[in-house]
Amino acid sequence: MIKVIKPGLATSVQDLGREGFYHLGIPPSGALDQYALSAANQLVGNPAGAGGLECTLLGPELAFSTDALVAVCGAHMTPKLDGVDMHLDTAFAVKAGQVLRFDFPKAGARAYLAVAGGIDVPLVLGSRSTYALGTLGGFQGRRLVAGDELPVGVASGKSRPGASLPMALRQSLGGEITLRVVPGLYYERLSEAAKASFFAEPWTVGSEADRIGYRFKGGSALSFQPREQPFGAGSDPSNIVDSCYPIGSIQVPAGLEPIVLHRDAVSGGGYAMIGTVISADLDLIGQMQPNQKARFVAVTLEEALEARRSYKKKLSCLSKLFPS
Repeated sequence: MIKVIKPGLATSVQDLGREGFYHLGIPPSGALDQYALSAANQLVGNPAGAGGLECTLLGPELAFSTDALVAVCGAHMTPKLDGVDMHLDTAFAVKAGQVLRFDFPKAGARAYLAVAGGIDVPLVLGSRSTYALGTLGGFQGRRLVAGDELPVGVASGKSRPGASLPMALRQSLGGEITLRVVPGLYYERLSEAAKASFFAEPWTVGSEADRIGYRFKGGSALSFQPREQPFGAGSDPSNIVDSCYPIGSIQVPAGLEPIVLHRDAVSGGGYAMIGTVISADLDLIGQMQPNQKARFVAVTLEEALEARRSYKKKLSCLSKLFPS
């Protein structure tokens, strides 16, 4: 059992998400940085999709009532065991009675804590992930609060303290981020000037960034081609009647600030989508801090599929190094 002494800013139980229910309005949820959670889990001998803790910007303070093997991957938030710095991307032992805290992030936004055996909350629609907006899954369908006691499953015994990610498989975080985008859906609705400025100018993550979506500021307003709005779309040219929203899709309400939808986003609505951030780059968004800069780069669908193959190859390397 793990007792939450302090919950941190926004700590929740996540796994790799619940796929297959988006058509019912239930988003996949799951870790915003899927690679980091997969890596942390496999370092402690868990399946990649076991339940872990997603710790956002300000980490929690956790007391362990039993011995455990844990690992922290993702944001560079140094874990401190009874005040002693522990290594990121490396499995380490925790003794019963010890307390785990986290330093402030030096890079990245979300650290992932995996415990051998996994955070053993009930499965909801096949997943332990928290969808807080719908009070679904995770620990009582919400972020953690002080006093929560998290159950831990049975460890596989397939890992040991000191198991560590090779440098080639560790993430590089911080700095200006390049986000690859497949233009489409309603991209043709933008004016030629807006198409050029969207990709040419740097954008900055706004303070409103969360699991639902990341808002970007600082670029020029995007204008749309003039047209007679269809019935039900409203007068704003960035509005449409209705459409489904894929994860990673980019909407620009009133043409002012692009919003990239993420894993807790609603499944549809009435904003035009000018493109979609490719799946291989969604982890990068989940690690962006407020005020961090990004540039959008247009790619073809073929290039996006090749990037996805490369991303899956990297995940495959993890599973071969640390079989669960």
